[in-house]
Amino acid sequence: MIPIRDTIPGRSTPVVTVILIAVNAAVFFYELALQPKDLERFFYLFGVVPARYSHPEWARWVGLPVDDYWPFLTSMFLHGGWMHVIGNMWTLWIFGDNVEERMGRARFLGFYLLTGLAAGLTHWFTNADSTVPTVGASGAIAGVLGAYFVLFPFSRIIAVFPILFLPFFFELPAATYLLFWFLSQVFSGTLAGLGPESVGGVAWWAHVGGFVAGVALHRLFAGRRRGRRLRDRPRRGCRSGPRAESPDDLPSRFGHGDGAHDGDHRGVRAHEGPVELDDVVTRELAHRLLCPLDRHAVGMVGERQPCQRP
Repeated sequence: MIPIRDTIPGRSTPVVTVILIAVNAAVFFYELALQPKDLERFFYLFGVVPARYSHPEWARWVGLPVDDYWPFLTSMFLHGGWMHVIGNMWTLWIFGDNVEERMGRARFLGFYLLTGLAAGLTHWFTNADSTVPTVGASGAIAGVLGAYFVLFPFSRIIAVFPILFLPFFFELPAATYLLFWFLSQVFSGTLAGLGPESVGGVAWWAHVGGFVAGVALHRLFAGRRRGRRLRDRPRRGCRSGPRAESPDDLPSRFGHGDGAHDGDHRGVRAHEGPVELDDVVTRELAHRLLCPLDRHAVGMVGERQPCQRP
């Protein structure tokens, strides 16, 4: 199944996602300019070679630095071919924008790099003796998929499945699509482990590690911001300053009260005596007139100025 798009439109430009795609593309074009031998050495120096850290004597023998752990970061920006880079960047473009919007730009970048590191470590632990360099952003992107799986389970994914050279388009829930993808990685990784030692191919367990890290760590990057968005949503219809009046200044204009008020910490008028029902209704109607677009502010009027019994 190849994802085409999701059904959640982005409300802002995914700046970090675009930058990540641009950096990966730039590095790939640099790879194309290298000679085959230079490219191979480039992958060995900046890709993750598990035996480099599991067998330092081998690493010294082939001339690889032993105490250099930067490849766990740099390998995220390397790719082995056109289909590799296009597939990864397309997936990042589809799923990355919504996760970035939920987390915020700086947090999303930290999340992306952290889950990519988790994917690289998982590949090292599950292929400790491998001397094949592993490159690609798919581990970090798997972390983005894990966050999407939890944050947007009811989104819909438009996917295509080729049947005898004919594209078959269909729509399914994001949770179903991503769960199927995750289980396919586990299944493929298990089969690969049962066969003879591979000399190349897909780092299945890196995908699994990245996805699990995304599911486990997304709350550290998205949970706090999500709560703040609900509490601190800017009001479109009512603003402080000369452009709008506070609802607490309105009763004197509508014939209620003497115009003097003493607000508490929320700016609500403090009454010396019982609050009459018509006063509350008048204040709410006036607030609706001032803030016709602010549903949250309208819904809070009665809550901020309740009707009390004498």
